[in-house]
Amino acid sequence: MPLPLKAGDVLRGRYRIQKIIGQGGSGSIYLADDLRLSGRQCALKEVEHNSNLPEELIKEARDQFLREATVLARLDHPNLPKVSDFFSTGVRDYLVMDYVPGEDLRTIMLNAKQKNQFLQEIDVLSWISQLSDALNFLHEQETPILHRDIKPSNLKLTPSGVLKLVDFGLVKIAAPGEITITVVQGQGTALYTPLEQYGGDQGHTDVRSDIFSMGTTMYHLLTNTPPTDARQRFLHPDTLKPPRAINHDISSRTEKCMLWAMNLHPDERPDTVNIFRQALFGDRPIQTRPLNKKITLREVLSMNPEQTLFLSAILVLILSFLVTIGR
Repeated sequence: MPLPLKAGDVLRGRYRIQKIIGQGGSGSIYLADDLRLSGRQCALKEVEHNSNLPEELIKEARDQFLREATVLARLDHPNLPKVSDFFSTGVRDYLVMDYVPGEDLRTIMLNAKQKNQFLQEIDVLSWISQLSDALNFLHEQETPILHRDIKPSNLKLTPSGVLKLVDFGLVKIAAPGEITITVVQGQGTALYTPLEQYGGDQGHTDVRSDIFSMGTTMYHLLTNTPPTDARQRFLHPDTLKPPRAINHDISSRTEKCMLWAMNLHPDERPDTVNIFRQALFGDRPIQTRPLNKKITLREVLSMNPEQTLFLSAILVLILSFLVTIGR
């Protein structure tokens, strides 16, 4: 197997490698300097093909990569890193994307867990709102695009609070007649993967598969507890603990929507991201929030209707008491 690229290596006379910033089954992800555009940093995602495979299979895989890369390069959305270039070198293909600064949500969640804290629901809802925007954009392309590997570590938060869905390693073009093209063969990450995706490209996946992964991602972020994977839940339905049994501060509305998205059968999930989003947020405006921003009373009340009613009832009781003793 060829060795990973080293710091200082230059690809295509343009991209100078700084360091490895990620590792996957198909290759590494590198931070690189764009020598043509001074000061620009980019991320190079490497797809390495097995040189022991027959030539026709390698050619087919590379053709798939080029078709996918062409589609991704046309996408432009604030919650997706922009794909700016793609090329091949030897047995490796490369996808060049904007480098996204910041930490991924898995790291942010683990930091909170180390402090025996839960992430604030309003922060998680802000991230899910942005993720919904990105997925809706992908799903509503002329030929829908499925991500198939949504998880906390593939969601990166910039210092300004903008969320980016950063890894397209298992992205899948849902073409007519159930024909699909995949950049990298794989099944996603077990904890966040729906049952229908375990069949690889032979299984029927659609937009509801991404909705399942979004629901399981919410579960993990709000409870600091990995969701029971779909196979175990199928065999042992009671193994998934209700989110509010772990984190009592989660609103019932959020829990209900989360579990709806996590249903094992696709027909029992929301049909589209927009339907899920409407159930979760209604007409509430969800603003982008920099991490660790202090939560305001208005945000608490708009996020949690049950808490609003409770506080209103308390306020009425206090006012009634004050009126009574003032007579």
